[in-house]
Amino acid sequence: MCTVVPISLTVGANRIVPTVAIPHPLGNPNLDKKDEYELRKKLVEKALRALETPVDGQKVFED
Repeated sequence: MCTVVPISLTVGANRIVPTVAIPHPLGNPNLDKKDEYELRKKLVEKALRALETPVDGQKVFED
């Protein structure tokens, strides 16, 4: 999980899950508590799917 995808690509990460923003990678303080929970849950679920996915080389998991 990363906030700056080009850096992850440069260093050779094979599974890249983009997150929200540099100061708040796994959240958004502008959202209410329920919506932020849903955002975090989606990001973690996406990261778990990325770990389960076989990759050859680099892959960015956009959705």
